[in-house]
Amino acid sequence: MDHIELSLTQSLDHCIKCNICTSACPVAAVTDAFPGPKYVGPQAQRFRHEGQPVPDASVDYCSGCRVCNQVCPTGVKIAELNARARAQIVAERGLPLRNWLVARAGLVGRMSCGPHAPLLNFGLRLSPARWAVEKVIGIHRKAPLPASSTYTFRAWFRKHRAPATARRQVAFFHGCATNFYEPHVGKAAIAVLEHNGFEVLLPKQQCCGLPLISNGDFKAATSAHEANVQALVSYARQGIPIVGTSTSCTLTLKEEAPEILALHSEDVQAVAAGTYDIFEFLRSLAERGELKTDFRPIERHLPYHQPCQYRAHRLGSPAMDVLSLIPGLVLEESHAECCGIAGTYGLKKEKYQIGMDVGAKLFDMVKRSGSDLALCDSETCRWQITHATGVTSKHPIEILAEAYGLEL
Repeated sequence: MDHIELSLTQSLDHCIKCNICTSACPVAAVTDAFPGPKYVGPQAQRFRHEGQPVPDASVDYCSGCRVCNQVCPTGVKIAELNARARAQIVAERGLPLRNWLVARAGLVGRMSCGPHAPLLNFGLRLSPARWAVEKVIGIHRKAPLPASSTYTFRAWFRKHRAPATARRQVAFFHGCATNFYEPHVGKAAIAVLEHNGFEVLLPKQQCCGLPLISNGDFKAATSAHEANVQALVSYARQGIPIVGTSTSCTLTLKEEAPEILALHSEDVQAVAAGTYDIFEFLRSLAERGELKTDFRPIERHLPYHQPCQYRAHRLGSPAMDVLSLIPGLVLEESHAECCGIAGTYGLKKEKYQIGMDVGAKLFDMVKRSGSDLALCDSETCRWQITHATGVTSKHPIEILAEAYGLEL
């Protein structure tokens, strides 16, 4: 048994049954379907052994938000234990078609993106179509499905002309959402990085694998992560930072895939150590006095939600720290535990309302702000916020590009 596997298994013995995780769990607070992290995590884990049935299938109602990990006073890796238990359920019972489909963000994105995207987007706004999708596949008729783009970010990048003034290099990990649904987020990131003197390199890449992990398909997740490591490790070895705009993707490269999938080769560790969320990276530049601060004032008061996956990086609030440098911009942090979508969790018919109930505190805060714009670092959280409130939601990098006066 390797050291990561051992640490996950041994961490349950540090559980002191204090129930802090259960009291903090946003899912257990809104539904009886999930008895709480302690019960389905370290408590149930003691009865999970290879070759034996999973004792409590309610673990599938864990959203993976990692709030339990953050509040546990003894460091039990509850979310990781729950992810392993869900994978055991999949191994025993198979992966339902709905879960197989939503776990493959890259495949769905490739099928959706292109000249046919407007027609597809229009069709998915029709109530009869959404009713049929719910009945046949099991994706809730009201779940926030993203609008597909008519072009991919990678296609745009191939035609992009970089300035000749670059002094340093970064490798950009765009993720599925930026490539197929939100190319404008990637364009904003490229503009900001180039403005700060970086040549942006675009490695080959697959889906980070988090949707596969979340749905218990560890075999496919392992293949995806190993392929990404193979594509990224040369950059890490050269000391070229790997920077991403999707905070869930960067967390997966850094920690989730290595820990949960028990992948700990030297190449995996090198990629993990060399990966940065974009605002983590920009804040480090600012701390060294290397970030350009030629900002135009933005006289706005905007609500900001830091996603669960960003808090799991344990970095503080990099986006707020960097955006605080923009004259006139005031951010109001949500302090909400979770938006409820949890990647693919809130799309599912049986979990949609749970997700909406989990995010109610956040949605109320955004509505009370009176703003027509909210900021959030996670794509699925942005889609959830807009779905629940009607308020447009943007990635903070877009505001930073605006402050720089950059044309996208």
